[in-house]
Amino acid sequence: MTRPPGFELWEERFAGAEFRFGREPNPFLARCRPLLPASGKALAVADGEGRNGVWLARQGLDVVSTDFSPTAQGKARALAAEHGVAVTFVEADAHGWDYPAAEFDVVADIFTQFSPPAGRALKWAGMRRALKPGGLLIVVGYTPKQLAYGTGGPKDLAHLYTRAMLEEAFGDFAALSITEEETVLQEGAGHSGMSAVIGLTARKR
Repeated sequence: MTRPPGFELWEERFAGAEFRFGREPNPFLARCRPLLPASGKALAVADGEGRNGVWLARQGLDVVSTDFSPTAQGKARALAAEHGVAVTFVEADAHGWDYPAAEFDVVADIFTQFSPPAGRALKWAGMRRALKPGGLLIVVGYTPKQLAYGTGGPKDLAHLYTRAMLEEAFGDFAALSITEEETVLQEGAGHSGMSAVIGLTARKR
């Protein structure tokens, strides 16, 4: 089986006993709780050690959590068991997975900024396809200002998100809302300190 680019690097990053990005959900995602449906299916894209997918399951959603790292997903399974929730874990590359059509009420894409521009386009096209009409899209990432902080995220400008980029990608969605903020993140060793973050919520028409 051919492994995707970066596989060994992420396996190494996830190998320790600690959760690299913490065990709690991303703060922007947690603030989206009032937007979530009372029930339904959610997709957590490239969910790593499961903190965001498990949190979505704790809100009563039927969650599919994807990631290409079996080491990360092993820790995610343990986290789901700790919280007493059922999550479907799928070992898959975010760029190459066959995203099912119109299956999910929520799609969450939280800090998946390992994607180069071509990969990002494939991933976002798949996410669009996977959402049901009226479904909620949640995207969180770092902006170019993050390069000055150096407290997490990619070092390549092409991997970072801007308002214009998100508007171009999802401007045809309804109820589009984009928030840019500079805030302190405490998400394990991976994201620690003052950070430049952008978050999007929108609904597929």
